[in-house]
Amino acid sequence: MTLPRCTIFTRVANFCRKVLSREESMVVEAMAQPQMTVIPREQHAISRKDISENALKVLYRLNKAGYDAYLVGGGVRDLLLGKKPKDFDVTTSATPDQVRKLFRNCRLVGRRFRLAHVMFGPEIIEVATFRGHHDEQQTDRTISQRGQNGMLLRDNIFGSIEEDAQRRDFTINSLYYSVADFTVRDYVGGMRDLEEGVIRLIGNPETRYREDPVRMLRAVRFAAKLNMRISEETAEPIPRLATLINDVPPARLFEESLKLLQAGYGYETYRLLREYGLFQPLFPSITRYFTEKGDSPMERIIDQVLKNTDNRIRNDMRVNPAFLFAAMFWYPLLENAQRITQEGGLAYFDAFALAMNDVLDEACRSLAIPKRITTLIRDIWQLQLRMSRRQGKRSWKLMEHPKFRAAYDLLALRAEAENNGELQRLAKWWGEFQVSAPPAQKDMLNNLGDEPAERRRHRRPRKRAPRREGSA
Repeated sequence: MTLPRCTIFTRVANFCRKVLSREESMVVEAMAQPQMTVIPREQHAISRKDISENALKVLYRLNKAGYDAYLVGGGVRDLLLGKKPKDFDVTTSATPDQVRKLFRNCRLVGRRFRLAHVMFGPEIIEVATFRGHHDEQQTDRTISQRGQNGMLLRDNIFGSIEEDAQRRDFTINSLYYSVADFTVRDYVGGMRDLEEGVIRLIGNPETRYREDPVRMLRAVRFAAKLNMRISEETAEPIPRLATLINDVPPARLFEESLKLLQAGYGYETYRLLREYGLFQPLFPSITRYFTEKGDSPMERIIDQVLKNTDNRIRNDMRVNPAFLFAAMFWYPLLENAQRITQEGGLAYFDAFALAMNDVLDEACRSLAIPKRITTLIRDIWQLQLRMSRRQGKRSWKLMEHPKFRAAYDLLALRAEAENNGELQRLAKWWGEFQVSAPPAQKDMLNNLGDEPAERRRHRRPRKRAPRREGSA
């Protein structure tokens, strides 16, 4: 059977197009993947004395058993920058089951990414097997699975260290330290980006963001934390893909929000989140009230509470997400309470209670804020209504509340943000009252000045029902 000329021509053209396309993609891939470089001990700043003893134990035992094992990720990055890592991650050629056989103090975790956690008391050394590339023809959905939007739902494909380096998120997190020869291996140009202060995603940015939208948040977080800039190709897709954050489970976003805002660089992170359109999917009820100039009381209080949080962390002081969220959501709460009062004709106290439910319910749809935290947020909010009622024994009773100090701090922030004279006088009064001796406190209560004295409520005697004949 002889094929028509047009059919033969079409097939030849398609074949040539495929060959050219394949060659072009191979050239692009070769250009995008720098050759592996080995940085010898004398050319980097990592020393074993700065590495956790437990991480070293894991590395040595894996090597002794015949497996390749490296320190990788943020621990290597921070050591190269002269910082103290919070944790140490290990990557190895051993599978999770092989790691578990080597360590009795090991448990396997994760469904999406199968990991081994080697536990040394409170310290956990995370051990991951080298990751491999995804095969688009992969049929075993228990090993690798993607959602319709490209998000990776499962990812347990193992590979070589070269493939593992390509599978990591940013070049500066894809540096490998070996205890066998004390070298650092760089497969993706991470050392150059670290020296130049650049956050660069490995691979095609849009594909990598679709695989895991949290990478957009991580790009911003690392830029703020390390005082680096996000490369142009890494930053470009973020504003138009920001809505993918809505596909991330709310429980995971809650944990990410704490990393973003309560790690010591929250103010700068917040500024970048707004710049790239990433704040809205995290906090839609707050974004709704943003102004063009960014100078509303709500925006001023968010700026200040994040700066205060950063200062507390730098001074090794405790921080509580309940206070942070109570301050951030305060003005959306007020707006909702006023709306409910006007529309429903309810007393303000009742409207305020309904507004608390509405605001927290909407917040929890984006971030799965645990009940233990929302309970504290409610306490801080309710105390705001009580702090203006100081007569009699109320002030002393208020100070006994476990969240009084947090409530006072929010009152002070509100007074500063609103530049409200009445709020400022109230905050000043409470600031003095809580540090004064009991006799001075009594004088302050007696000299409240122009505030009306509390009226005693006299209960009217109940009217007795007329006595019926025959009743006892």
